[in-house]
Amino acid sequence: MTAELISHEPATGAELWRGPIGDVDAEVAAARGAWSEWAAQPFTYRAETMRRFANAVKADGDELADLIARETGKPLWEAQTEVASTANKVDISIKAHSERTGQRRGEGAMKTRTAVRHKPHGVLAVLGPYNFPAHLPNGHIVPALLAGNTVVFKPSEKTPAVGEKLVSLYRAAGVPEGAVRLMIGGPAEGKALANHDGIDGLLFTGSARTGLILNRAFADKPGKILALEMGGNNPIIVWDTPDIATAAVLVVQSAFLSAGQRCSNARRLIVRDSMYDALIKEVSALAGRLIIDHPHADPAPFMGPVIDNETAEGLMESFLFLLSNGGKAIRHMIRPDETKPFLTPGIIDVTELAERPDIELFGPLLQVVRVETFEQAILEANATRFGLSAALIGGSPQQYDQFWANIRAGVVNWNRPTNGASSDAPFGGIGLSGNHRPSAYYAADYCAFPVASNEAESLRASIGVGLKPTEAEVKAAAQE
Repeated sequence: MTAELISHEPATGAELWRGPIGDVDAEVAAARGAWSEWAAQPFTYRAETMRRFANAVKADGDELADLIARETGKPLWEAQTEVASTANKVDISIKAHSERTGQRRGEGAMKTRTAVRHKPHGVLAVLGPYNFPAHLPNGHIVPALLAGNTVVFKPSEKTPAVGEKLVSLYRAAGVPEGAVRLMIGGPAEGKALANHDGIDGLLFTGSARTGLILNRAFADKPGKILALEMGGNNPIIVWDTPDIATAAVLVVQSAFLSAGQRCSNARRLIVRDSMYDALIKEVSALAGRLIIDHPHADPAPFMGPVIDNETAEGLMESFLFLLSNGGKAIRHMIRPDETKPFLTPGIIDVTELAERPDIELFGPLLQVVRVETFEQAILEANATRFGLSAALIGGSPQQYDQFWANIRAGVVNWNRPTNGASSDAPFGGIGLSGNHRPSAYYAADYCAFPVASNEAESLRASIGVGLKPTEAEVKAAAQE
């Protein structure tokens, strides 16, 4: 009997999708077989195919958004923004490919010419996350296809239905069946794909724990590209602003958007001691007003459930751990229904904790730390092995310059949420947040490799130093 993968709606527990687990060897072989023909197509052909894909996403946008909302639990309005981002990725990626990997020619010495061009790697594996099951893997797949690679895509085992739908849209746009292969499976299949000899690289978005495993697996494979976009223990500092209400909105957006299931969500609020009471009162009150409901509820919710019951249980345990080790609850995290993964926002003051766990708590849980000086705030913000996103709310231009210069993060914002990132810019981090291969606009960098050439149409060469004289030269010298 063929093993199956089953997906359930987080908000209701209802079965949404089921399908057979795929064959890694067969999917890699299919992608390998299609690569040479796809890579041989002109870039204009591949770009036009991707534009048809964008049109297919827009035409099927309502169905795709509904599926994303049901399978992730995120509100329908948020799923609709994900669909828009998925379609918009095409034009952005075409522009990035031309800018980041465009051809460059120059004149060399003695009528030679120089050139820099780019080649695709071959077959790239893409491992997608569950929180943005269309937009984030698509952010790897579109640049990879544009560059001339073929792709084996394994969606998260928690969101296979969206992965299947995404691949069907590539096919509807005319992407050959071999150029994008769908690999349904769980962690075992993901591991087998990552370690397969037939892939030329791996593009990953997910947890730091999995990213570290992948990094070790690729340590003795320098010929294979590895791009890691992992999580974050992201800080948001609030400093010297009279607009407490707006600061609170930015904090709540940073911490609780997508039920805290964005890698760029704020996990730690660092606030000046003199502002603490006023800010926390406002943040707590606003968090208490957030509507938490199923994706299609009316009125529309701000956030839905986390992805599954196991995740909800882990977050509740984390809240209780912080509480029992010296944390002071500002707003208790509550799970209204033990059979479903809905959680209310949790806010806890951890200033007095002797040791604060440096982990990514992937959900609606915000830790608060009080400090006295701006220098202490920056030190506290940098007290993490992660380095994805950071934001300063308030402060002077000089303090923002100080913050920007000293903070360890790949995304640094001022008076904007930590999760405010543009697709027209690179996105990625350092430390446990990534391996210096940012995605978004810079995805073009890891989907093709540069080739430098020195070229001449005719043979021309000489050695002017270090040669023994010929016999004729010796005789001529002797006769003189």
